[in-house]
Amino acid sequence: MYDKDLVRARPPAHHEGWFAEETAVPLPQFMDTETDRWIERHVPQKIGEGSPMDIPALRCEVQEQVNPLRMPTGPGHRRVAGEVAGPAAAPSRRSARVRTLAAIPCFNEEIAIGSVVLMARLHADEVLVIDDGCTDGTATVARDAGATVISHGAQMGKGRGIRSALRYAVDHDYGCLVFMDGDGQHNPGEIPLLVEPILTDTADLVIGFRTFDQMPFYRRFGRAVLDVASSNGSSITDSQCGFRALNRTAIDAMLDGLKKDDFSTESEMLRTARENCLRVGEAPINCKYGGDLSTSTKNPISHAIEVLGSIFWLAVERKPLLHIGLPGLAAVLAGIFLLLQFFRGFGETGLVAIEQGMLASLFLIPGTVALIVGLMLALIARLRE
Repeated sequence: MYDKDLVRARPPAHHEGWFAEETAVPLPQFMDTETDRWIERHVPQKIGEGSPMDIPALRCEVQEQVNPLRMPTGPGHRRVAGEVAGPAAAPSRRSARVRTLAAIPCFNEEIAIGSVVLMARLHADEVLVIDDGCTDGTATVARDAGATVISHGAQMGKGRGIRSALRYAVDHDYGCLVFMDGDGQHNPGEIPLLVEPILTDTADLVIGFRTFDQMPFYRRFGRAVLDVASSNGSSITDSQCGFRALNRTAIDAMLDGLKKDDFSTESEMLRTARENCLRVGEAPINCKYGGDLSTSTKNPISHAIEVLGSIFWLAVERKPLLHIGLPGLAAVLAGIFLLLQFFRGFGETGLVAIEQGMLASLFLIPGTVALIVGLMLALIARLRE
């Protein structure tokens, strides 16, 4: 399509001096003879010669040399000419792929566990089922679905199952651990929602929170009470949700800090997170109550009483002087005050105020016992450290 004859091209006047030599540009060959003659009459053979056609010069200004490896930093994703780009941002230490373990503590949940395991395998590198003394076919169904099963042999409590999963995650070098229930309440398809803050390194512990409209009325009341008892001043929306994710820092902290074997383990996790200054985040989830797959075996009322009792004793064990010794001291002081009033009345009237004496005894005796117990527990806790 190109003619063999070359024409000499010269840069326009405003580009004079930009090129050291003239450049040869091939002239396109046209098949139409009439068009050829028109070009010879009207188009000069050299660029820059006079011509009946007045073609204004095209001006171009180079703003900057484009580097595809540099991110835009100016407003509106445009860089100002002459701006020096800063050093490239260091890649996140979470950029590498993190291995995820999904752990499911179970007790007699053969109806739902198979589907839960199959769905969880889509979002985790391995699914671990902790058989807490199941008497049905939970372990068999879980294995058939592709899960790794750890059997306790007897019912030891959810807290023990949580610690077994923590130990397994550490021994097998997992960077992310997701806990969920095996009764079908939690949707395994929402695992990525909890894992995302772990992968982006914005949280060490991520807790799923349920809206109240998803829960039956009696569960709403129980959750509100337990949230107040467990929060200890934190802003956690749902302290009792068992659907949660931990990074390796949180895994190590929980393995060393969790002691309870019962259903208070979620509250104990929050306390351990505060003590270790872990970053706690939340992610919205959907939770299903009732239905064909729901096999929850724990009565909500007994569950609430058990958790409240465990929270109380957990607080007592951690800070016995504050929760036992200090109230005991206040009771002793009140009893001493009432006893002095008793002796004062007896000195003035010569009469024995039996009611006032009994009231003073009710404060003095329990207060003294509580003060002594608080001091002893504080001494034992110090010796353990």
